[in-house]
Amino acid sequence: MKYFATFAAMLLLSISAFAQDGKSIYNKYAGHKKVEAVYISSAMFRIMGKLPELEINDKDVNLAPVVKSLNGMYLIECENRELCAKLKADVEKMVSAGKYELMMEIREEDETVRIYTIGTEEEIRGFVFFVMEDDECTFINFDGCIPRESFEKALSKAR
Repeated sequence: MKYFATFAAMLLLSISAFAQDGKSIYNKYAGHKKVEAVYISSAMFRIMGKLPELEINDKDVNLAPVVKSLNGMYLIECENRELCAKLKADVEKMVSAGKYELMMEIREEDETVRIYTIGTEEEIRGFVFFVMEDDECTFINFDGCIPRESFEKALSKAR
């Protein structure tokens, strides 16, 4: 029985080691033809967090608490049908393995937008935005630990 428990623990650890995350997806697709890749580091977010309030819809919105909390942003924009299909599969694998929750889905003719989040009642640890069209797709992953209250406050002011 002890052998079985050890084996099961090792199996679970090895499965989680192969789970996709935003950085690994970024590294896998960056550098391919017809792919634009952008990475923004936590250092850049700290600098951006010192910027004054933004004006959105004629309202001043303080995004500093949200922006300062981000560890990184990974963006892949792809205009290659085959790579988009692979990217879609990798994103689906990532969100299911990481226990992301689908926040919103928008479908319009040939375009689907999905927004996923992961976290608790107190904090949001990550977002995934995935847009799929006929011949192109966009993947954006925000990584960080954002207090849910700060995020909701910023969202309510931006409305």
